[in-house]
Amino acid sequence: MTHDAQVQKPTQKLIAETAGLSVGTVSRALAGDPKIADATRRLVGQIAAELGYAPDRAAQRLRTGKTQVINLILPPHDEIFGFGTSLIRGITRGLEDSNYHLVVMPDFGPDVTRDDPGEVITRIVKNRLADGILFSRTEPNDARVRFLTETGFPFVSHGRTEGKHTHAFVDYDNTNFAYKSAVRMIQKGARKLSILLPPPTLTFRQHLLQGITNAVREYNVELEVFNGATLDNSADQIEAAIRHRFAAPDRPDGLVLPGEVSGLATLAALQDIGLTPQKDVQLVVKQTTGLFDLVRPRVDCIFEDLPEAGLQMARLLLRRLRGEAPETLHYVQPISSANLQ
Repeated sequence: MTHDAQVQKPTQKLIAETAGLSVGTVSRALAGDPKIADATRRLVGQIAAELGYAPDRAAQRLRTGKTQVINLILPPHDEIFGFGTSLIRGITRGLEDSNYHLVVMPDFGPDVTRDDPGEVITRIVKNRLADGILFSRTEPNDARVRFLTETGFPFVSHGRTEGKHTHAFVDYDNTNFAYKSAVRMIQKGARKLSILLPPPTLTFRQHLLQGITNAVREYNVELEVFNGATLDNSADQIEAAIRHRFAAPDRPDGLVLPGEVSGLATLAALQDIGLTPQKDVQLVVKQTTGLFDLVRPRVDCIFEDLPEAGLQMARLLLRRLRGEAPETLHYVQPISSANLQ
């Protein structure tokens, strides 16, 4: 007899015998039935993992009409180090007690337009390749939100919109980030502030702009919106644009940078033209990895917890899949910690 023949195939019956439960209870626990106690679901999940149990997805889909798959649509996020990895870590934690599996769908195609939700999302919905979708980089009137809402397909976005469709979302408090960043620089003597913004198509540009505008009005200082580059530009392009603007005699003396890539590019540019960060130009950087804890000279930073955002996205989507209304599924992530010198 071969080794493979001696190995007992993990089944729900084997899980039930190991756990001392009925096969029906095990089946319902694996399906995430909320009527099964949390402790029982955790026990069944732990034993299933230890035994290497994997459900027959084809049979399961025929029986329930469900794929038990969540798709994460992941476009490039060059302005944020480790964006995808950090988000996936949190989403995986959020799904670990459920029967859903995460499938990442890279999307490096053309930008979604105002009228087109994009080929990836359209294909998922039309072919029912997943039970729910997660995506990011939302626009004020996002075609993906409109399409998914009108088709009744469950989703959670990382970022808000401003259209008529109420939907589930997780977002970061970018308004407060920009406000606190500006106030910090003003307290350290800055009187002409600037901010590097994402492209006009993205909703969080408006939130950042509102936050810094609130601060400059409150403290009666000057604001210059940086127009030489956006967060979507490459590090080289950002560095060149910063070098050009800050070499001029009427340069700003405070700059908000909502990403670590732009922060590093700015440090290089300022030092190349003989300016000292945090002396000649006050900086506040949004960091997501802790990278700037190692940067010298030290720069003021405010932290965005991307794994926490992923965790909340997964939890909200599970609630949506259980039938909760999208208007109850909103989470704006507060500023969790700051490293302000």
